[in-house]
Amino acid sequence: MNYTFTIIVPVYNEEDNLERVEKELLAYTKTASTPTKILFVNDGSKDNSQAIIETICNTHAHFDFLLFSKNSGLSAAIKAGFDYVDTELVGYIDSDLQTDPKDFDLLLEHIGAFDLVTGVRANRKDSFVKNMSSKIANGIRRTFTHDGMDDTGCPLKVIKTDFAKRIPMFKGLHRFLPAMILLQHGKVIQIPVQHFPRIAGTAKFGLWNRLLGPLMDCFAYLWMKKKYINYDVAKKST
Repeated sequence: MNYTFTIIVPVYNEEDNLERVEKELLAYTKTASTPTKILFVNDGSKDNSQAIIETICNTHAHFDFLLFSKNSGLSAAIKAGFDYVDTELVGYIDSDLQTDPKDFDLLLEHIGAFDLVTGVRANRKDSFVKNMSSKIANGIRRTFTHDGMDDTGCPLKVIKTDFAKRIPMFKGLHRFLPAMILLQHGKVIQIPVQHFPRIAGTAKFGLWNRLLGPLMDCFAYLWMKKKYINYDVAKKST
């Protein structure tokens, strides 16, 4: 099959979620609006996640995986996915499945006119502390980047792959994907998507990750913005 869309699924110690991930993503690929395949990126899990992932990939031809030799973080997992995909569109979803894979179709409706489409978690099902820290972090990020996005932490995005591959990732940059597309003079839009409580496993981000970490990352973004190189090739030899 000629696939046009790859969904990256970062995984770190999610053995209790992976059976449901397989079920939900398999169901989505059967009804997706464009031919879709899955790429697990195992970020050095210390539990039984890798064995489960390999069983899933051996069962379904359109499921593949990458395994890191050690834990490198969410941004590294997303970057690796961007580097390895070979479809014209790439997206990602968290393995906790607090967002619904079927909502990818809502984002794909808009990708023709835009270069990144990100979800916005409507009616979030997280704790008060998690919601408030995310709102504060998003406000800080908007002040620095002027990207106009309300919820860049939403783990449901679709990006044109040629734009994704040009993003120079650093730790924490997964929060700045719309801003990095804007640096490439691309177009971004946000679309409301569903949100659900975490059923199994443990959240990997705490108060530091959601507030102080993003504030420090904003300064890294500002440095990168000053140094970022854009070019357009007008013609090349054939």
